[in-house]
Amino acid sequence: MNEQTWAPHVTVAAIVERDGRFLLVEEHTPAGLRLNQPAGHLEAGETLHEAVVRETLEETAYAFTPAALVGVYMTHFGKPGESGATYVRFTYCGSVAAGPENRALDPDIVRTVWMSADELRAASERHRTPLVMRCVDDYLTGKRVPLDFIQTHATAPKAAPRMN
Repeated sequence: MNEQTWAPHVTVAAIVERDGRFLLVEEHTPAGLRLNQPAGHLEAGETLHEAVVRETLEETAYAFTPAALVGVYMTHFGKPGESGATYVRFTYCGSVAAGPENRALDPDIVRTVWMSADELRAASERHRTPLVMRCVDDYLTGKRVPLDFIQTHATAPKAAPRMN
């Protein structure tokens, strides 16, 4: 693997529980129709907080308000001896507005669904990755880190030229 070109993919995901049910998306993937939390990639210039709010809105049409970080997860997909792809996932929990906004969902999203943890566990063959259930289980055991644990530092402005 060429270490100069390798970089992990940074993703975010949202855990939303309402009345014992979790907000999920059913989405088209290369492996077929799968279940996942609202999730996606960090984009240039945005914070992790902004990314999870944006991704949740784009995939579910719900306005998401993060309350805490549930965990940071790293996973690698690929065959032994190949570089594959490494993902670092920041999973947040929080709440959504009472109802979805009137907007189209991302093209790969078929629909949103609300499932109990038991229903989700019973559908494990349809999970996008093993992280789907792992993140819910961590949430259910009470894992939480305050939002201010993640610090975003703005790029320092260029120094003004010195006048001598």
